[in-house]
Amino acid sequence: MSLPSLHPDVGPPEFLQLAGHPLRWRLLGELARSDRLVHELTGLVGEAQNLVSYHLAKLRDARLVSARRSSADGRDTYYGLDLGRVGALLSGAGGALHPGLRLTPTARDAATIAPVRVLFLCTGNSARSQMAEALARKLSGGAIEAYSAGSHPKPLHPNAVRVMRDEHGLDVAGQASKPLGLFAGQDFDWVISLCDRVREVCPEFPGRPEVIHWSLANPATGEPDDVTYPLFQQTAAELATRIGFLLAALPGRPREGKTGEGKTGEGRRSP
Repeated sequence: MSLPSLHPDVGPPEFLQLAGHPLRWRLLGELARSDRLVHELTGLVGEAQNLVSYHLAKLRDARLVSARRSSADGRDTYYGLDLGRVGALLSGAGGALHPGLRLTPTARDAATIAPVRVLFLCTGNSARSQMAEALARKLSGGAIEAYSAGSHPKPLHPNAVRVMRDEHGLDVAGQASKPLGLFAGQDFDWVISLCDRVREVCPEFPGRPEVIHWSLANPATGEPDDVTYPLFQQTAAELATRIGFLLAALPGRPREGKTGEGKTGEGRRSP
């Protein structure tokens, strides 16, 4: 007796047809790592800007890629990948072949991963980077030693304190804003800029850390706190999503020695 068909006799899902183009696949790969400007993408993939822009438009139309004007230079546009949507579409494509091929998130046991040092940067160290620091510590369960700093530090924004407390159960009221220079010369595994302006002035760090840019709009627009609070909620939610995907990319290095070893920044452990 023949088994019933698990799927209809149709072509591949639209997502696979779109993402399967070699250049578009390379663009998706680059944007999965970091938000990028067009001229950076052209250099990375070795293609002309008009061709890259054409394929970026295709990816934007499919809502796989987003675009945001740079806050450092309004003539530039940062492109970013919607990892959540891409993941859902990849899972759906697998499920179209067989239910057992749907993707499931990879669980990482923080107890088996040597902590990595991550520095989050923005201009004021008053909102985005402070929230990222707190969320990374909570969501990683100790797998990330998170720090944050700003190129022009200013006091912690009340809405950053409020959204961390009300939405994520975290008390950041005691966190202080820190200047970028405080961490000069320290080793980090990842340096993540959250602000287009601070990316332009970010110094080089020893040990060749992985340098990533997440182009996030500043939720502190200068308007009253009650007006901007929804922006802080959106920013915190996006940070939580991005940090969740960052956790999946952590190197699976075994913990070494005692819990307190290797946390001073005096030397970066080899992967």
